[in-house]
Amino acid sequence: MQKGISSLGYALLGLVHGKPSSGYDLRKIFSSTSMKTYSDSPGAIYPALRRLERQDLIRGTIEKGSGLRHRQIFRLTPAGVAALKTWNTRPVVAEDLTHGYEQIVLRFAFSETVAGPAASLELLESLHAALKRHIQALHQEFDASHQLMPRSGRLAFECGVRDSESLLEWTEYAIACYLKQVRKKGSD
Repeated sequence: MQKGISSLGYALLGLVHGKPSSGYDLRKIFSSTSMKTYSDSPGAIYPALRRLERQDLIRGTIEKGSGLRHRQIFRLTPAGVAALKTWNTRPVVAEDLTHGYEQIVLRFAFSETVAGPAASLELLESLHAALKRHIQALHQEFDASHQLMPRSGRLAFECGVRDSESLLEWTEYAIACYLKQVRKKGSD
């Protein structure tokens, strides 16, 4: 992640990249879609938008709304586009996997519109390689320590391993979907 940009910040950048939006529009997305993991509170959204503006990653312009209301519509600046693309196209590293998969999935969700299908496939391939190494390390750690764990600890560890293996399986499926599209375009 670029210094000073939170997960919420990147979610906002990705959404605004897709469609210039007001703070209210963004709050509605967070309250009514699968992005509910992010707070739709004005106390979270508006300060995050102000931070992005101070970093010159977005710019808000006042536009006339319906009736007498005016809305501030946020758009990415060239620096915002560059920061989003850099975040989106960097390889997956071990630290990304130990902090949970939400950031990686968020990156992937925006990858095609931010950097194109080839970048999406590269991100998936990077994730695949990192997951293979991560799962191997988890199995080694489990083999070395599972006898010392209480049953609940062992089962919790196994849950984490299975979660990683499930993501690896999905990653292989997603790669196959992209490769199928590439082959289809090649035969046209």
